[in-house]
Amino acid sequence: MKESWKPGTVIYPLPAVLVSCGAGEEEYNLLTVAWTGTVCTNPPMCYISVRPERHSYEIIRRTGEFVINLTTEELARATDWCGVRSGRDYDKFREMGLTPVKGSVVSAPLVEESPVNIECRVKQILPLGSHDMFIAEVVAVQVDDRYINPETGRFSLEDAHPIVYSHGEYFSLGKVIGHFGWSVRKKKKRTAKK
Repeated sequence: MKESWKPGTVIYPLPAVLVSCGAGEEEYNLLTVAWTGTVCTNPPMCYISVRPERHSYEIIRRTGEFVINLTTEELARATDWCGVRSGRDYDKFREMGLTPVKGSVVSAPLVEESPVNIECRVKQILPLGSHDMFIAEVVAVQVDDRYINPETGRFSLEDAHPIVYSHGEYFSLGKVIGHFGWSVRKKKKRTAKK
C-alpha cells in the first residue's frame, strides 16, 4: 500500500557538489548545492538552484560564472561545512584546507581536491520561488588524471568515491549494477567445443 504525502522535493539521491564562485581571490567562495543537474547535451548545459539570500547568490548573479566541483568521501566534511556556514563570516577555502585554482576559462576558482571541475557561464536566471535556477553553459571541464586509466584512457570517477545527498544525509555510491544499454544487449552465442 502507498502512503500519500503532500507535494515536495523527494527526487533523491542527488549529487552533493561544491559550487565555487568569485571574480578574484578577495571574494572567492564556496557553497554546497544538491539542486543541480544536466539540462542539455548540445550545447552542454547544467543548472544550480540557489536561494537569493545565500552569500554566493549575488556573486554568481554579478559575475555570471561558477564552477561545479564534484565531491567525494574525502570531501564530505567540507561539503557539509560549506553548506551550513556563510561566506560572509568565513573564508571557506582556508577553513576547510581546500585549494583554489584558476579556472581555464572562467574567473571563478576550481577546487583542486575535487576529481571533476565543471566551469560554467550563466545563460539565464529563472526565479522559481524559494530558489532561483542558474541555467549555465559548460565552457570547460577539468578532471584529475589520477582517475584516468593509462592503458584504456577510461575515466574512473568511482575510484574517487563520489558522494550523494538524500533527505538530509550524505551517502557514498555503491557497486556497479550495469552499464547503459546492458538490459537490451544481445548475448554472445557460445560455440560448441570440438
